[in-house]
Amino acid sequence: MISIVIPVKNGGSDLARCLDAIARQKLDAEVETVIVDSGSTDASVAVAREHGARVHEIAPHEFNHGGTRNLAASQARGELLVFLSQDAEPLGADWLARLVGPLLSDDEVAGVYGRQLARDDAVPPERYFLDFLYGPRRRVQRAGDASELSMDSTLFSNANSALRRSLWERFPFASDIIMSEDQDWSRRVLLDGWAIAYEPDAAVRHSHPYTIGAAFRRFFDSGVSAEHAYLASPQSGRALRGAALRYLRGEAGWLLRSGQARWLPYAAAYELAKLAGLQLGARHRSLPLWLKLRCTMNPSYWTSDAGSLSPAPNGGRA
Repeated sequence: MISIVIPVKNGGSDLARCLDAIARQKLDAEVETVIVDSGSTDASVAVAREHGARVHEIAPHEFNHGGTRNLAASQARGELLVFLSQDAEPLGADWLARLVGPLLSDDEVAGVYGRQLARDDAVPPERYFLDFLYGPRRRVQRAGDASELSMDSTLFSNANSALRRSLWERFPFASDIIMSEDQDWSRRVLLDGWAIAYEPDAAVRHSHPYTIGAAFRRFFDSGVSAEHAYLASPQSGRALRGAALRYLRGEAGWLLRSGQARWLPYAAAYELAKLAGLQLGARHRSLPLWLKLRCTMNPSYWTSDAGSLSPAPNGGRA
């Protein structure tokens, strides 16, 4: 059995499109959908049940990126666990078959993540970002030790992923970090000798209309949790700065070549906000609480036990 797991809060029409796309999948396997709803005030719970999903409801303050997915996985019955965001719309009737395919064909693959394509209303910087991370070429990622951890090797996204239940049981998602539970999971299984596969043919439509301020806060939180993924390597700081410069040059060139030069000023401000948030978040241990609360998208994290303890990588987890 394959279990599709979706955390939900006020999913609206995005959730309906996601569930409709799941219903169109064609493959020779039993499939269930498990949803954990964290206090929706719209019709999300009713829509989910109308689509045949099993729904577990929790209070809004109980939501946590890693912990909520662990809860949903514990409710699931499948040997393979597929994770989706409520606003990710699978494309094509073979999305699910493509996504789980590497798990069925290669015993060394721990998890698979698929392509994310921007929505039609996405601004050019967001479109470039998604194409940069989730391009058309499939790949397999490995890391023999911590020195090989990087943004490329640990990349993994629970917006569109599949993994073995047996490995989730050994390596549950971290519930004590602010976000990026997927890349923390990737780091741990890579260091245990497993591989991560990227399958571009398992695509979803998924992007966010971030403002410059929202992009800063999103990447601040990403920087906070980066020490559990691509910043876990001793050489990561210098490599990240080099990668950022290459990214900025690449985006500027793409905007010029594609006739979108008028977006250059906006893109410069947008990317600098992301970089500033990332760098500040990576230094969160030296910041006062009041500043963290101004910078984050998740203020409740910093007033919880997890935020006050702010564990270092490998801090007591499997």
